[in-house]
Amino acid sequence: MRIVLLSGGSGKRLWPMSNDSRSKQFLKVLKPEAPDALPDSTLQSPVSMLQRVWGQLAQVGLQSNSYVCASRPQQDIILSQLGEVPVIAEPARRDTFPAIALACTYLRQRVGATPDEAVAVLPVDHYVDDEYFVRIAGLEQVLQEADVDLALLGVEPTEVTSKFGYIRVDPAKRHTARAPWWPVVGFEEKPSLKRAAQLMAEGALWNCGVFCFRLGYLEQVLAAKGYPTDYAELVRNFAQLPKRSFDYEVVEQTTSVAVSPYHGMWEDLGTWGALSGKMDDTLVGLGETVSCENTHVVNELGIPVVTMGLQDIMVVATPDGILVADKESAAGLKDIIARYDTRPMCEERLWGSYRVLDYQKLEDGTEVLTKWIELYPGHHLSYQKHAWRSEVWTIVSGEGEMAVDGRLVKVAAGDVMRVYAEQWHAIRAQTPIKLVEVQRGSVLTEEDITRRYMTWAEIEQHCTVCVRQ
Repeated sequence: MRIVLLSGGSGKRLWPMSNDSRSKQFLKVLKPEAPDALPDSTLQSPVSMLQRVWGQLAQVGLQSNSYVCASRPQQDIILSQLGEVPVIAEPARRDTFPAIALACTYLRQRVGATPDEAVAVLPVDHYVDDEYFVRIAGLEQVLQEADVDLALLGVEPTEVTSKFGYIRVDPAKRHTARAPWWPVVGFEEKPSLKRAAQLMAEGALWNCGVFCFRLGYLEQVLAAKGYPTDYAELVRNFAQLPKRSFDYEVVEQTTSVAVSPYHGMWEDLGTWGALSGKMDDTLVGLGETVSCENTHVVNELGIPVVTMGLQDIMVVATPDGILVADKESAAGLKDIIARYDTRPMCEERLWGSYRVLDYQKLEDGTEVLTKWIELYPGHHLSYQKHAWRSEVWTIVSGEGEMAVDGRLVKVAAGDVMRVYAEQWHAIRAQTPIKLVEVQRGSVLTEEDITRRYMTWAEIEQHCTVCVRQ
């Protein structure tokens, strides 16, 4: 069976730490529980939801056939946190139905999976125990025993809530209270509290977004709806696919469905109140908490944050903003910060990371942006140039080499390098490099990049030719 992890969404309920490139599943605030399955560079505490789930897949023997499906801007951070894992890149964010369709055509035509192979699709941002993945591994057997097109995983409700969708089952057809599967008779999305209580009394389960089916079945669904079944064609026409959930487009239109009940731990850590309960420490970053109760502080700034005498408070300080909120009130954060939809001020990339230290607009309209950049040893930036800005790089620590207009130059701590507009340049770290980059120009955007070479071998070959000339 193949496993597809859906890594989508921007997680804006966890602002200011989450943004369009660093969604909630990438936030390193959780207690590590399965570190042996992660690359050496990620063994430190704390870990992200993505890292935790990837480690759990290894614990139950599912990791080797697992793939991560995510939007292209997330690809670097996934590889940075997990190492060289298979990533299915979505051309754009278009909800779960287009993502699952893309992943399945990829498995069929790029991986060589057969139509009879089962695939289980699950979100990457849920906090669960290992038994959850054991039950997922058993969904292929549910497909066979129940002779259905779709097998779902349903969570046994622990409270009356309208936050989740419900999977309705026929109580008369339950085999036993702990049966491996039950027939599904319908779905209800986020009902009222009164209706939720009634559904629970009838034995309904929470819909946790786990789907299992054979690849040939989804191909039939795509063909019947007139959507491409060829991977390359689907990529080209991805923007034309309906921006709808897999539940709406497929599951609720299917009559042949069974659900496997799951009775273990399952939490949706979509708010600071929920996430803080799973954090490794009450303080992450520089600062101190004094006489505080149930108060958590996450500080990504280079200045200390001190909290005193607070109760049930969440404090988060990042280059993207500062949040100070009662944990219960923080659940409504998404609507409030909608007006602050600006570009990310910090990002984790495959080669390292950066965060914005300062931005100024001078009286003559010139923009000045200062970044702190860290490069992993053996990694490099692409050979690139900018049309609208110049850059000054001050090497704070580390050693490496820089390519500038066909010349290779050794760089080390204390060196200052200037790159003019339209000048080709790249840098490679031999040891971990930390540098300060000051951008100056009429327009400063991340899109002002023209890339020529992506590998260092290509850059070295180009520079060697130019030097000889």
